[in-house]
Amino acid sequence: QVQPVESGGGLVQSGESLSVSCATSRGTFVMYAIGWFRQAPGKAREFVAGVSRSGGSTDYVDSVKGRFTISRDNAKNTVNLQMNSLKPEDTAVYYCAAYSTFLSDYIPRSRSQYNYWGQGTQVTVTS
Repeated sequence: QVQPVESGGGLVQSGESLSVSCATSRGTFVMYAIGWFRQAPGKAREFVAGVSRSGGSTDYVDSVKGRFTISRDNAKNTVNLQMNSLKPEDTAVYYCAAYSTFLSDYIPRSRSQYNYWGQGTQVTVTS
């Protein structure tokens, strides 16, 4: 099994950029699709972006398309989420999650499908 650990959150102003990373220990990283979720106060945890095992497929929620980019480096067991043109509504705790699969290009969007979760990192965007 893998243990995701997030890093890179912080406080930025509207329109600025921020990158959050997910590093994993243990397990075979290439066996997992990786998803980023976020949870704002009083709201449900939602899917933000995901990358397949191979890195060949990515998926984004509509609200971040064109602003966020997810990428993975299987040699370093890391996934990066580059967030540009940030908005106050992007403020949330961001979680990295791993889904074990034999499918090279499958990216689940449902949080219930993900097996392993990190502790989260806070991203705050001020107006």
